[in-house]
Parts: sequence; structure tokens; C-alpha cells
Amino acid sequence: MTKTDLKLWQGIHAADFAVPSDRSLEALVDELAEALRDPDPEMRDGVPYVVLRTWIQRSVIDGHQGARLGAVMAERFGDPDIQARTFAPLVLDMLVGRGDFDPAWLAAFSGWYSAEQDLRGHDPVLGWLHAVAHGADLLGSFGTHPAVRPTDMLALATARLLADTDYVFAQQEDDRLAQAIALILTRPELDEDQALAWLDPVENDFGGLPSGPLPAHAANCLRTLRTLYLLADLGVRRSHEAAPVVLPHRDALKRRLVEVMAPVFQHA
Repeated sequence: MTKTDLKLWQGIHAADFAVPSDRSLEALVDELAEALRDPDPEMRDGVPYVVLRTWIQRSVIDGHQGARLGAVMAERFGDPDIQARTFAPLVLDMLVGRGDFDPAWLAAFSGWYSAEQDLRGHDPVLGWLHAVAHGADLLGSFGTHPAVRPTDMLALATARLLADTDYVFAQQEDDRLAQAIALILTRPELDEDQALAWLDPVENDFGGLPSGPLPAHAANCLRTLRTLYLLADLGVRRSHEAAPVVLPHRDALKRRLVEVMAPVFQHA
């Protein structure tokens, strides 16, 4: 995208996001999708992103256009460029968060999230990347969608936490992932065993840690579980304006979190 193209989106922004009469919506959506993989953070994470988000919120992008956009983003999980992969979940989160769903989107995301190895939060050239945090937002939206089994999303969260990495969360990835897990745990169909079972592999991993410095994945996992404990205690908000929601198995979850984290505290 060029600076001239950016002026188009700045003009749309200034006009209260009205669709230009001389351009087709389909072509504009395609251009926005391309902007969301641009290596220039001003293009990818600036006005074009705001236009796309607003058009989805206002259902300007709806039905067929939303399905087309979702398919592009699902395919992007296999893109060779990190910024393309990590901005795809942001767009899908906009769609799934308003109720849209396609099993192909879920399959593509599930195959990518725990396997992504480039976990940088911010890059001085590319800007925000945030694979874990952006993916967590979509994890929470999928995990609260009625068409998705919450146990599958809890298992995916566990896989992400236990994946080997040298990157220590530095940009609130732990907070975003804990928020997503807490939202999934509000699903009323989860019984107590299902609400706790995803922690069993974490307990096994923590129990096998050697003495000495924590591996990066274990440090990340511990931070996430601490935040989850706080959310279990205080409740989780579905939005900034919403009142906190009490997790159905709050007390059992808090007890289990203490049990799971205990071996790591013994190494401190």
C-alpha cells in the first residue's frame, strides 16, 4: 500500500466511514485485507485497521463480504510473513465476536496458534506482532461461540502455554491469554471436571521441571495462571463496560490453580 492509498482511508475515516460512491465495496474490502499484512505498521495498524473494524461493527462488511474476508484471514495463518499471520486473528476476532462462524476458520486457527514460533510482542521495524495476545483474543471469541466446543479451546490454550519457546511474555500476553481462558470457563455447559481437566498437562509439566531458572514456557504459564486466579476471584468482564461475570466453578478452579502452581513455588 502506498501513501496515496493511505490518503483514501484517511478520507473515509474523516467522512464518518462512508463507503465512497465511486468504489465497489468488494474491491475496498480486498484492499483492506491486503493492508492488514503490510510490513509498515502505519499501514497495517493505523487508519485502514480502524476503517475495517468500524465497517465490521456497523455491518457494512456483512454476509458474503464477511465470509470472503474470513476465508482470506484463515488462509493467512500459513503466510510466510509474521505480521500477516498475527493480524489475521484480529480480523477473525471481529467477525466471530459479532456471531459469524465458519468451521474452516476454526480449523486454520487451531492449527496455527500453538505452533507459531515467532512470539515477539513488538518489533522496532514491524511494530506490533503479538501472536499470543492477538491469538488469545480470537481464542476467547471462539471459546464463547455456541458452535465451538469449549473443551477444545481450553486444550488449545494448554498447548500454547506448554509449547517450547525462548520468548518470555513481556507485553501482557499472559493477561490476554488468562482473559480468554476465563471467558471460556464461563460456558455453562462445562462441568467441574471439564473446567479443570485442561490443567492436568500443566501440572505434569511443572512437576517435571528441574531446579534452577524456569524455562521460558514455564514462566509464561505461571504468569498466565496467576492472572487467571485473579480473574477467578474477581470475575471476568466480557467488555470494558460490562459487569464482571462469576466463573461457574470459581472455588474449585482457584483450589486447582494453587495445586498446579505449587511445584514451581517450591523451586523459588
